Amino acid sequence: MFRTGNVWTVMLALAVLAWPMTFRIMRAAVITAKNQDYVMAARALGAGPWRIMFRHILPNSIAPVIVVATINLGSFIAAEAALSFLGVGIRSPDISWGLMIAEARDRFLEAWEPLLFPAFMLSLTVLAFIMLGDAVRDALDPKLR
Repeated sequence: MFRTGNVWTVMLALAVLAWPMTFRIMRAAVITAKNQDYVMAARALGAGPWRIMFRHILPNSIAPVIVVATINLGSFIAAEAALSFLGVGIRSPDISWGLMIAEARDRFLEAWEPLLFPAFMLSLTVLAFIMLGDAVRDALDPKLR
């Protein structure tokens, strides 16, 4: 749909495709938090709906969204690299690991380093964000304490 191939259009396309999953996770967390005892106790003590929402429901339902966003960040980096590799994402003169891998693919038999290093760093970055999301989940999950 977008013919420009710059960073902003790729980010917009990935965000448009990813927001429904994040929205479903947030909705489920809010529905779960809304039925907890501390929310009913706050209502019984006379707290207004805005106070209940911002002091009780939102802080207790934002943790799953942070975890999923951190894990998805690695997936977004991999998706951008895949789109750039296929030629529908970021285009030259911009810089992308997918572009670097695509340009080095043709010269692989002559020199393997230009292909191996961007692919290794891409894999390492995606793995790091997935592991960071797992660590954030462990830190924010009250059931694991």
